[in-house]
Amino acid sequence: MSNESELREERDQRIAELEARIRRRGVGVRAPVAVFAMVVGSVLLGLLWKDLTYFFSPSTPLTLGAEGAYRYEVLESNRYVQVHGIPTIRGAYGRDGEDVYVVVGLRESPFLVRRHALPGEEWTPGRVPRQPDQRPFGVRGRLLSEEDARRHQEGFKLLREWGEVQPRDGRLWLVVEGERPRGDKGVPFIALVLVTFILANAALLIRGLHKRFNPSPSGRGPG
Repeated sequence: MSNESELREERDQRIAELEARIRRRGVGVRAPVAVFAMVVGSVLLGLLWKDLTYFFSPSTPLTLGAEGAYRYEVLESNRYVQVHGIPTIRGAYGRDGEDVYVVVGLRESPFLVRRHALPGEEWTPGRVPRQPDQRPFGVRGRLLSEEDARRHQEGFKLLREWGEVQPRDGRLWLVVEGERPRGDKGVPFIALVLVTFILANAALLIRGLHKRFNPSPSGRGPG
C-alpha cells in the first residue's frame, strides 16, 4: 500500500506541475490578445467619441443669426444650431445611396450647408449640376468645423475656390441639415458594446495575471 500511496502522490504532484505549466502558457497567450482587443476597442470608441458627445449635447438649437448679423462669437463645433442665409450661386453635388445632396454656402459668411437636393436640383453623376435654389432659407442641423468634417473636404475645397464664402480666421464651418442630438439611437448602443468589450477583456487580463502570479495550490487525493 505504501508503494501505491507514493505512486499516487507522485502522480498528483506531476499533474499539479503540468496544470501550473498549462496555466502559465495559457496566460502568456491570453494576455497579449486581451491587451490587443482592449486597444482595438479603445480606438473604435475614440472614433465614435464625437458622435457620442453630440448625442448627449443640448437639443435646443444654438442660434447663429442671419445674413448681415451672424453671431461668430458662439461658434462651437459639434453643436446643434440654426442659421439663416442666402445661398451661393454654385453648389457641390453628391449622392448618398439613392439620395442626392448638395453643399451650398451662405453668402458673405463662413457657413456651408449640406442638405438634400430640392425639387429642381436633380443631378446625375457625370452631368453638369443645376444651379442651387436661390431662395434664402433657414436650416437646423449639426455644426462642424472644417477639421471635424473631413468626409466633406471636397465640398469645402470647391466652395473655397469659388470665392462666394468668407472664411472666419481661416476656417469654414458646415451645418449638416437634419442631424439632431439623440437622433441616432445606434450611437450609444455601439458605445455600450465597445465599453463592455473593453471591460470584459480587462477582467480576463487581470484574472489571468492573478492566476499567473498567485497560483492556487492543487488539492491532493487521499493517501
